[in-house]
Amino acid sequence: MIPEPFVQDLLARVDVVDVVGRYVALRKGGANLLGLCPFHNEKSPSFTVSPTKQFYHCFGCGAHGSAITFLMEHTGASFPEAVRSLAAGAGMTVPEEPRSPQQRAATQRHKQEASRHQQILDTAQSHYLSELKASAAAIAYLKKRGLNGQIAARFGLGWSGTDRRGLAAVFPHYEDPLLIESGLVIESEDGRRYDRFRERVMFPIRNGRGNLIGFGGRIIGRGEPKYLNSPETALFSKGRELYGLWEGRAGIRAQGYVLVVEGYMDVVGLAQQGVENAVATLGTATTVEHIQKLLRTSDKIIFSFDGDGAGRRAAWRALQVCLPMLRDDVSIRFLFLPTEHDPDSYVREYGAEAFRASAAEAVPLSRFMLEELAARHAMDEAEGRAACVHEAKPLLASLPEGTVLRVQIEREFARLVQLTPEELAAMLAAAPAFKAALTIAPLPGEYDSAGPSASPQWPGSSGPDLGDEPYFEPAPAGEFQPQPAGRTRRGANRHSVMPMAKRLLRLLLAHPGLVENLGDQQLEVLEHGPHLIMVRELLALAHASGARHVGALLQAADPGSDLAEVLSALSIELLSQDDLPDPQAEWNDALRHIEIDALRAEQSSLVQAGLHDDAARKRYQELTRQITLLNNVSSH
Repeated sequence: MIPEPFVQDLLARVDVVDVVGRYVALRKGGANLLGLCPFHNEKSPSFTVSPTKQFYHCFGCGAHGSAITFLMEHTGASFPEAVRSLAAGAGMTVPEEPRSPQQRAATQRHKQEASRHQQILDTAQSHYLSELKASAAAIAYLKKRGLNGQIAARFGLGWSGTDRRGLAAVFPHYEDPLLIESGLVIESEDGRRYDRFRERVMFPIRNGRGNLIGFGGRIIGRGEPKYLNSPETALFSKGRELYGLWEGRAGIRAQGYVLVVEGYMDVVGLAQQGVENAVATLGTATTVEHIQKLLRTSDKIIFSFDGDGAGRRAAWRALQVCLPMLRDDVSIRFLFLPTEHDPDSYVREYGAEAFRASAAEAVPLSRFMLEELAARHAMDEAEGRAACVHEAKPLLASLPEGTVLRVQIEREFARLVQLTPEELAAMLAAAPAFKAALTIAPLPGEYDSAGPSASPQWPGSSGPDLGDEPYFEPAPAGEFQPQPAGRTRRGANRHSVMPMAKRLLRLLLAHPGLVENLGDQQLEVLEHGPHLIMVRELLALAHASGARHVGALLQAADPGSDLAEVLSALSIELLSQDDLPDPQAEWNDALRHIEIDALRAEQSSLVQAGLHDDAARKRYQELTRQITLLNNVSSH
């Protein structure tokens, strides 16, 4: 583990502008710097970097964080790798927290195993490449599919060979358990071992950093399955990876969209014909993580499926996964080819331009959804339309609230089923349970591994509620009960923060050094303020982490926590604001107002109780005196 104080010292020394500037062309834009976002495709710059507050934010896709987060998100580095990279550039040595000998040994074993897995896969890849050169049958197959040597080399295509234990030639210790763990060798029930891949063209699968993590194999003769993937391993999970994403990065940027197809051969065949922006799922249905990765790559996705029943079913499943993640600035479309063609065969017969023309006419998600729903029911009768509404309810409920797209789809669907928009809205509101049926929460790791950008507020989505309610309201007679802060349960994606608390949070976020000058009286006020839970959390975070700017606080906040979400939203507001000339005076003034509000709320309670005894009247007078003193301080 890397000690948190070191991380904060590192963030105090490095400049996020220098880090981002290595990868993004930045230009001056007022107090901040602007550039084209490296995390999604855009033509006008919406990516902002703050040199004074030391963080970046994209107003297009919501990417957000510190210098460490940027390296993790842009290069695919892990947190320790990003920290070590920045530390090396700053001339710092990364320390390790004291750990027991057993912990150090376990960590070392894990590193060695991961490294050994990687070495095994790399060795197997070298073997497959050499086997391809010696196999006339495999070369003939690739030529028959229209592939030349250059495209085969670019994608690292190989040949598994036909020997049952072919890998024994490069792994003399064929009984090594890591060969099984790496997914290259299978052990039968009787203990005999044999290669997983035989008589197959081999497709190496790489992660976002270009590292080899697994293989796909396509059989060239008779046999099943036609396509075979590596099993789930320490390095590979097919539900999280997309074949060709690493190789297609430049093509995706150039074309302005990412094309999702069903097989490796489609990706390679399209690239051979000049369509270099295709990726493929690895023999599994489209997952949430697939969509998240695709949206990080481009704001336009086109799914290309076969036009048969199986293709349309796969498209429908993909649509359902996409619905909760739609945004107004995202375009998701579906291309259905003639039933006799897949993308590879279509582009070979008609050419790249014809394929691109077809892709340009792909059906938008909204139309596919509505047409598919209508096709399933008898829309010329009331019963059919009612059944259509019943099926559509969970789909419509899963659309993100607050987006223009949701409103548009609901209106079009209302016309389709002969309802008014108001009638449809009432039906959806009356069935809230449908929302949970389709909303799929992000899987761990896609955002929260990136630290403070773990819960980005996409344009149009409901972010933290930084409300406008009064800080205190009069309490019932005889009792002081401040109005609840209104925070909702985790997962509701709304966190109510009172205006005065918001003021304190903004001050602390912009000026973490304020925590060093807190007096006992101020601590007392903050400790008893009923709506200051997040302020107290931020104070504790700033004190414990030693953070010295906004980016450092965002990095230190627990990913996915309520505090992290509120800080993320507030930091965006800070981008457009100049630094205060005297933040300490602002802080003191805010705390005085909180104390005055608390005293007045107690006075209201006494008045409502009737002030029947001397103790109550004396207490009221004492409160008046304290309020006067505090007001006098405020006026000077």
